[in-house]
Amino acid sequence: MRSILLLSAVLLAAPGAAQDMPATPLKVPPPPAQAQAPGGAPPPLEVSVTGGISAPMPIAIPTMPTDRVTDTQAGSTDALGKQLADIVTSDLKSSGLFNPLPPAQLRTVMFPEVTQPAFSYWGGSGAQALVQGFVRANGDGTLTVGCYLYDVSAQTELMRQGFVVPPADWRRAGHKCADMVYTRLTGEGPYFDSRVVYVSETGPKARRIKRLAIMDQDGANHRFLTNGQSIVLTPRFAPNQQSIVYMSFVNDKPAIYVYDLGSGRQRLVTTTERQTFAPRFSPDGRWIVYSMSINGNTNIYRVPAAGGTPQRLTNTPGINTGGSYSPDGSRIVFESDRSGSQQLYVMNADGSNQQRISFGGGRYATPVWSPRGDLIAFTKIAGAFRIGIMSPSGSGEKLLTNSWQDEGPSWSPNGRVLMFFRQGRGNAGKADLWSVDLTGVNERRIPTPLDGSDPGWGPLRP
Repeated sequence: MRSILLLSAVLLAAPGAAQDMPATPLKVPPPPAQAQAPGGAPPPLEVSVTGGISAPMPIAIPTMPTDRVTDTQAGSTDALGKQLADIVTSDLKSSGLFNPLPPAQLRTVMFPEVTQPAFSYWGGSGAQALVQGFVRANGDGTLTVGCYLYDVSAQTELMRQGFVVPPADWRRAGHKCADMVYTRLTGEGPYFDSRVVYVSETGPKARRIKRLAIMDQDGANHRFLTNGQSIVLTPRFAPNQQSIVYMSFVNDKPAIYVYDLGSGRQRLVTTTERQTFAPRFSPDGRWIVYSMSINGNTNIYRVPAAGGTPQRLTNTPGINTGGSYSPDGSRIVFESDRSGSQQLYVMNADGSNQQRISFGGGRYATPVWSPRGDLIAFTKIAGAFRIGIMSPSGSGEKLLTNSWQDEGPSWSPNGRVLMFFRQGRGNAGKADLWSVDLTGVNERRIPTPLDGSDPGWGPLRP
């Protein structure tokens, strides 16, 4: 499948003009200056990311028109225009920071209007920001999707981007449009154009069938990777997103495998007869850190991703597991019961300088370092299981969820949202995927065909 091609260095031609796109550098008008014009100009349009859903920005996202209705492998261009607007709407609403206008307040946008918004109408709609775009079928079978962001009050264009995609990737254009809007208005990094690998579960709790599954972050494009003949756990993407490392019970013995997404082939990471589990790639993809149990003790090891001799990083009695690299690869956070209960520790990537960082009441498990490097997420066990965050030094502990059993956090690519799984009570309790942002306010369930656990959120797609 062809990768998506970004045209962010090309100024999109006005939809009402000729079909050719002039090779003019993209120029994004700066936000309007504050209080410069007589009577005071409107302040720059921006969204606060600290208030969660307390004051989401009203935003209008009408159907994207087409210059001519054309049938494509992804459907007709007029139908795609509505579906793309729906994807942008869903993505922005799911962030908790935007409040898309209801359909009754969205006027029909004609193709020439994409670059000449009806500000007189949108100004009275209550929208502060406006997202317009278009869909065009190209002669080579690809699609061009244009995306424009406007400040309604200042009546100015804030940003525009264009995307040329093969029909199979049309949804990615919608996610990238939403990422453009989100990034421009919040100052945060993008995360909508990303994927999640997780464990799909079915059957009674005593005899669960667990399969690897992959999907877009919004639950679309779902597919199973394994057939369920062996239980799988803790899948995690490689940095290049071409493979997944995970643990599988083959012949009732846990071992670590790498699944190649292109070929569907699986390979054993280590040939030891010992039990190995909890794998994760290093940020540069060169290493896999994992745990291995020997004579009742469990320690953390690392092994070259291509195979080789394992190196032991911890050497204490008890259980050391759950290693996760810092984004620069210099340190690893892990859990250990060396002090008598599960607590979080940080060490250098070579195993030196091991220091405990958690000192609150209860136990701590499943630590994972934020891609921004500023936080560590974890599962807090103190009666209930809750998702929390703290700094790499252990300060600023904050619990984000308050359910009966939430565990296994995984970071979004921009380090602002966490995905985790929530287990219901009793033998009939379902396991579902959920997400929560750093405010702890915007919590939502992620749709999956069956029960879901152990999510691994991948990097932003190229």
